[in-house]
Amino acid sequence: MDHYGKAEGDVRAVPAVISPQNDLEPPDGGLQAWLVVFGAMCSTFTTFGYVNAWGVFQEYYQRNVLSHSSPSDMRVAWIGSIQYALVFLPGLPIGRLFDLGYFRSVFIPASALLILATFLIPECKEYWQFLLCQGFATGLACGTFFGPVTAILAMWFKKRRGFALGLFATGSSIGGTVIPIVVRSLIPKVGFAWAVRIVGFILFAGLTAANLTLKRRIPPVPSSEGVFNLRMFKQFRSPAFTIYCISTFFVYLGFYTLLTYVSATATSIGVSESFSFYLVSIANASGGIGRIGAGLFADRFGAMNVLIPFTALTGVMTCVWPFTRSTGGLIAVTVIYGFSSGPYGSLVSVPVIETGEPGDTNRDLGRRIGLLMTFLASGGLLGPPISGLIFRSRGIEAMGIYAGTLRCMIILGVVIMCIPRFLVLSARRKRGRMTGWILSKV
Repeated sequence: MDHYGKAEGDVRAVPAVISPQNDLEPPDGGLQAWLVVFGAMCSTFTTFGYVNAWGVFQEYYQRNVLSHSSPSDMRVAWIGSIQYALVFLPGLPIGRLFDLGYFRSVFIPASALLILATFLIPECKEYWQFLLCQGFATGLACGTFFGPVTAILAMWFKKRRGFALGLFATGSSIGGTVIPIVVRSLIPKVGFAWAVRIVGFILFAGLTAANLTLKRRIPPVPSSEGVFNLRMFKQFRSPAFTIYCISTFFVYLGFYTLLTYVSATATSIGVSESFSFYLVSIANASGGIGRIGAGLFADRFGAMNVLIPFTALTGVMTCVWPFTRSTGGLIAVTVIYGFSSGPYGSLVSVPVIETGEPGDTNRDLGRRIGLLMTFLASGGLLGPPISGLIFRSRGIEAMGIYAGTLRCMIILGVVIMCIPRFLVLSARRKRGRMTGWILSKV
């Protein structure tokens, strides 16, 4: 167990490293730092990448093993929604445990749980068994990675943090591209059961690499506080932080709708069943390009300045998607959606550094990321089932409008996201540090 003990005072593990007053500035490079980035990519390949491949599983379940469920699309969507939610929901306690010094003692059991759950999927026969293995167990295991790995990268990078986080998020794009192709190509050859087992071996290799290369740069400062206490909610004293968290909830209500349903609905416009499986991979592949580019732009222009326009484009593509009536058009929409949604996956946690109370910006980063992830989890849990309900009752066009536009979710979230940007710039203006409303880096 890697706990370093307890003492009085707040935990300052991550902030102590990234604070500009600290004598030990992040190296922003070097062999060990880039090995950490590699391990981070392996971790998100095996977690977010696996979860982002859910669309190919959903289509297979609806057409085969769970086709007898009524209504099958709604019930199967809950498996994916629980996955998406649990990737973020444990963020608050896991982030706090990381601040207290627990990392490998959480990371290793979570890796084992993810591998075990994957190998149990082929043994599932009933809906509740799939829900337990691929919904709860897989989601909970994946949920222990994102917050701590983000905080570890913040220990190693400052000036190039956006680029490092972009590479980190690219791992999920690679996983979300490779895993659906592996599943789709292997099912006709070896059957669904062995296709999933081979995915399990891939996850084992990736998680092994992550466990060997990820490490925090310096030990945390011990604390006498426990995992849960009222002080964890003090971050909501910052209006900018609070409103930013609310914006992520609305974005995530519609964010995964296209990725969840694009394969299952593509055949209705004449796309062959054999090709529809690859749409999820196309979206994730283009998302990888968007994530790397977003990281580079964020280092220069600021994370929120990148997030706002790209996430707005994601909302537009989600709205346009249901009205596409050709295979070429659907591919184009999927590519643009993937490219524009990629930045949100890589940079969503970066603004929590900018939206804190003065003097609090670089403190309790694990806790702050955990609070943010709680909002993300709520939107991720409710979004796909609500979309599925609208799809069944009103049709695919109504689902796209709900998920994408100002009448509902993604664009509404972007509008709300503009408010914390304004608040941050207003605070800078009062301190005489702002260069302009449009050009300022946020």
